[in-house]
Amino acid sequence: MSPAPTPAVRGSGRGIAWLLAAWLAGVAHAQTPGAIYTCTTPDGQRLTSDRPIPACRSVEQRVLNRDGSLRQIVPPTLTAEELVIKEAEERRLAAQRQAQLDAVRRDRNLKQRYPDEAAHQRAREAALDAVRLALRSSEQRLQELQREREPLVAETEFYVGRELPATLRHKIEANEAAQQAQRNAIATHRAEIDRINGVYDVELERLRKLWAGAQPGSLGPMRSTTVPVAAGTPTGAPR
Repeated sequence: MSPAPTPAVRGSGRGIAWLLAAWLAGVAHAQTPGAIYTCTTPDGQRLTSDRPIPACRSVEQRVLNRDGSLRQIVPPTLTAEELVIKEAEERRLAAQRQAQLDAVRRDRNLKQRYPDEAAHQRAREAALDAVRLALRSSEQRLQELQREREPLVAETEFYVGRELPATLRHKIEANEAAQQAQRNAIATHRAEIDRINGVYDVELERLRKLWAGAQPGSLGPMRSTTVPVAAGTPTGAPR
């Protein structure tokens, strides 16, 4: 038993069957009394008949009236390879058209959301507020931890040359870990602020062109920002 055809092969088979049916339908429509079929085969032979010419399925056939005037042209039937190429090109063009429609819609929505620069700046500040608040909180907590460490360090002076008590050692280690966690959080918040500003900077650059009269969809793809964001970044950016 031969293996089942893959989806790509089945798709091509359906396309071939459809094109063959369309060609036969065109031939049947063209095959009317008084019609003269003429074509030149791939090897250069010129053929004429009163019905469709099978040897010319790979080239177009001209259907003439009795007086020699052109009645219609029957297109060639595509080979399997030609059909695959044609379908791929049609998919590419369809994707291109869809991308253009998406670009037009995106630019129109952006311009509608932000009718002027003041509206865009208000949105930027709103997106930054929560992150700035979290940043201030982490900075304040780091300062508190640094103050809490001072008496612990002072207490270690009583144990110079001796092993620190386990309780004191654990307190110092916990304080150091807590400080490091706040430093990590501060770095994360600052990276998020940079990311949000990057997003709004890119939008503003595009909006200024749209406000100046550029047509939606004419500015190409939106320039991407590449500011890295650490894990656990607080949300608050647009989109």
